[in-house]
This record gives sequence, structure tokens and C-alpha cells, in this order.
Amino acid sequence: MRKAKPKKRILLPDPKYGDVLVTRFVNSLMLDGKKSIAYTIFYDALDIVGEKMKDAEKAPLEIWKKAIENITPQVEVKSRRVGGATFQVPIEVRPERKIALSMKNMVVFSRRRAGRSMAEKLAAEIMAAFNEEGAAFKRKEEMHRMAEANKAFAHFRF
Repeated sequence: MRKAKPKKRILLPDPKYGDVLVTRFVNSLMLDGKKSIAYTIFYDALDIVGEKMKDAEKAPLEIWKKAIENITPQVEVKSRRVGGATFQVPIEVRPERKIALSMKNMVVFSRRRAGRSMAEKLAAEIMAAFNEEGAAFKRKEEMHRMAEANKAFAHFRF
């Protein structure tokens, strides 16, 4: 690598829960630099989750963390050219990327959902991921299936 690696930016914890993970999620949820709106959407979504899942006996933040954990992929496939042929090589996902992928998937699939407000859509996707269903969970399962199917090419790892 020619250039030095860029320094990691230090994120400040969010104002309500004091959690850096929440800040990372809000940053991926944010559009056009509107962070306060993103925070409002996230907190509203957690309030909705708290109301709808009273029987879970967990705090909404814990439900959200479990949902993120449920949709976090362990392996992914990367294309690798070997002698004119392209192979899908299964590779373990780095810890930083795991979290980034799961958050991105949750935001993308909640945006695609049917619903009135973004907070409602996000709450629905959080509850679906918590119950190990929904589009984001399916995406993780699909990634794992692809990696399993191409396990034979694991020796092409770079």
C-alpha cells in the first residue's frame, strides 16, 4: 500500500443513550447531513418498538442491538479472477465491516418497506430482525448460503 492508512475518526456517543453504536447507526440513517432528523427518526422508532414489544421484557435499545446482531453477516463472497475465470471466494468479514454491513442493510430495507413514516418502517424492520425474519435477515442468510455454496474456492483467498 502506497499511502498511510487514514486515521479512524472518533465518534461521540449519542445524547440519549450514550452509545457510540447508536451514533454509527444514525450516521448511516442520515440523509443530506440532517443528523437531528436522523436522531428523531431513530428515537421514535425505538419508542414504537418499546410500545409494540412490551412482552419481550427488554429495553428497546437491547432489542435493537439484538436485531443488529441477528442480521450481522459472518462471511461474504468476493470475486477473484484466477486464470481467466472469475470465482466467488468466501471470506470472513472484518469486525468493523460486519457492523457497517448490518446497519446499512437495516437502513436500506427499512426504506424499501411499506409504511407511513420512516420511524414506523425502521421500527418494523427492527422487530422483524429481532424475530429473525424480514428482508435484512434474508440478506444475511443469502450471503451465508453463497459462501457455503462456494466453499470449494476458499483456497483462492488472498
